[in-house]
Amino acid sequence: MAKPKTNLHQSNLFAVHKKDNEAVIALAGNPNVGKSTVFNMLTGKNQHTGNWAGKTVGMAYGRCGYAGKKYIITDLPGTYSLMTHSKEEEVSRDFLCFSGCDAVIAVCDATCLERNLNLVIQICEITKKVVVCINLMDEAAKKGIEIDTERLEKMLGVKVIAVSAAQGKCGDIIMSAAADVIARKASEFNIVEYDDKTEYVTELVSKALNDDMTVSRRYAALRIIEDKTGNTAGTSRLIREYAEAHAGSIEFLNDRIQAAAEFLAENNISQSDTEDLVTEAILHTAEKICKECVSFKNDNYNECDRRIDRIITSRRFGIPIMILMLGIILYITIIGANYPSEFLSRHLFALEEPLYNMLSYISVPEHICDMTVYGVYRVLAWVVSVMLPPMAIFFPLFTILEDVGFLPRVAFNLDKYFKKVCACGKQSLTMCMGFGCNSVGIIGCRIIDSPRERLIAMITNSFVPCNGKFPALITLISVFFVFSDNRIAAALQSSVIITMIILGGIAVTLAASLLLSKTVLKGIPSSFTLELPPYRKPQFAKVIIRSILERTIFVLARAVIVSLPAGLIIWILSNCGSGGVSFLKYMTDFLDPFAVIMGLDGVILAAFILGLPANEIILPLILMAYLANSNLTDISDLSLIRNILSDNGWTIKTAVCTIAFYMMHWPCSTACISAYKETKSIKQTFAVFALPTLFGICVCMLLNFVLGIFI
Repeated sequence: MAKPKTNLHQSNLFAVHKKDNEAVIALAGNPNVGKSTVFNMLTGKNQHTGNWAGKTVGMAYGRCGYAGKKYIITDLPGTYSLMTHSKEEEVSRDFLCFSGCDAVIAVCDATCLERNLNLVIQICEITKKVVVCINLMDEAAKKGIEIDTERLEKMLGVKVIAVSAAQGKCGDIIMSAAADVIARKASEFNIVEYDDKTEYVTELVSKALNDDMTVSRRYAALRIIEDKTGNTAGTSRLIREYAEAHAGSIEFLNDRIQAAAEFLAENNISQSDTEDLVTEAILHTAEKICKECVSFKNDNYNECDRRIDRIITSRRFGIPIMILMLGIILYITIIGANYPSEFLSRHLFALEEPLYNMLSYISVPEHICDMTVYGVYRVLAWVVSVMLPPMAIFFPLFTILEDVGFLPRVAFNLDKYFKKVCACGKQSLTMCMGFGCNSVGIIGCRIIDSPRERLIAMITNSFVPCNGKFPALITLISVFFVFSDNRIAAALQSSVIITMIILGGIAVTLAASLLLSKTVLKGIPSSFTLELPPYRKPQFAKVIIRSILERTIFVLARAVIVSLPAGLIIWILSNCGSGGVSFLKYMTDFLDPFAVIMGLDGVILAAFILGLPANEIILPLILMAYLANSNLTDISDLSLIRNILSDNGWTIKTAVCTIAFYMMHWPCSTACISAYKETKSIKQTFAVFALPTLFGICVCMLLNFVLGIFI
């Protein structure tokens, strides 16, 4: 008996919430081909783009209108294939098969079309409702690459257009092609010719399937055959269920599948051979098409990039250049943030008295005035004055390195070290994301396929300092380790020291990854393909706007939101108590015996605990407790800070242990929330919180013991 047909392609797993008469267009392509740029241009969204692979780690949706009709544009994760060897490939493949999308725009890079055609051909195997959008034609022209789009369209059997999305003004061309593809009937055209045996078994199974499938019968038959031979990486249960739902008879389909498996066994085609034969045929077809459609005026068009890579990615110069670039960015950030930080601090704190007087004037009770001004507002003023300037400098510089193409080279240089500690090379990418915000780094860990390696990356992500830690680290370094009165010289010394500290954090990341891999999270490191994109001239105006609006303001808003209640709690703890002693004093006295073992004191440890919502408020809280004041203190005067800390027993050893604990302690509350959203596990979220803290406690105890011998 035939199984009742189901609308599996409209499953809630892949459903797009459509309004009346809206068509769904999927945007697919390799990483780093300008897919997100096309998405932003079509939808008006401002999704972040970057010159490195793996930027889009999820699906984005947007709406647009063209010629009186409405469309939903779905930006799929960037993939090199649909063989489902990674989560990105599985998500993209399943969406193309089961979402019921009306058309697919396959974005390609004109400078390396052959590699892109591997994915395009696989998409065309699923559906012929495809527009091949060859992007970056301007870069191809500069390199002397010419593409015969008419010949390419004839060989692929689908619509082909050539654009330069970064220059804009090509949205109508893309949407016109997509609308035309949606309106016309899909052609029956097989691009790939497999070997005789594969063609035979494919035809054998496909004849058991009905014509009403949204997925090509040929494609479904290939995936079922791969699954039947044991190669489950090439398919999923959804393909089989979908085929059964669209078969005239399940018994007939099963007979055909069994006959295909027996035929392959008789011809000594093993379980892994099936997918290898299919992949080989696709690659051969892509190579054949490019030979006929792509010509080069200069065969050495990418020689300049390769020469630069021979230096930047070399064993001798790769790591030193990476360290030098990090030091330069930190130096520019430190020297550039001094003046705006002082300006903001001076003017924001100057508003305290007028604000207090205004609240008093409207008859607000005195304790409410104190709580609002010296608790909530002062924390807010400190976070803004300290965080905004370095972020407004660091993020644009970091984004420029992305656009140039330097960051993928950093990941390439670090990949071998992560492999040696049994971790995934993609962890180097998520670690780079953590420099801006550990929460962003944790979210970025979803690009890592292995759950074991993903959890290792989340746990160790807080070992690199986020933007919220930089101000306090720079302040403590300037107070205890920099003695020059010259601003430029002091900034240079600070940048060198903090660079060494960051390198120490990277070393701890590798050591912790190795320890976790050999103990509680044992496993073999997985491999991944990292594309080294071409070097490109950064678009400075877009970089500044994008980094300030999308990154700086976003992170600052997060810090402000979590700091407001923190300021209120701090004020209550410091102003309420019993017997003339504040709750904050009780807390610091209780923590002091344990903190001393770590080279700290109760005040420092209490500040870290109360600074859970935002790392930016830890240092001012330390000063407030030392002064026994009822509110946070403006700490823009370094000499005043040095005197306050020294008067309360701080030494070089205390500063070293505090900096070490700054580098290695629990993530902030936002990062913890992000970890829970990513893992959906309280146990794993606790590991992300507790294990870095355990590492930090052990390192501080060791430093306290060693330094106690020499100091």
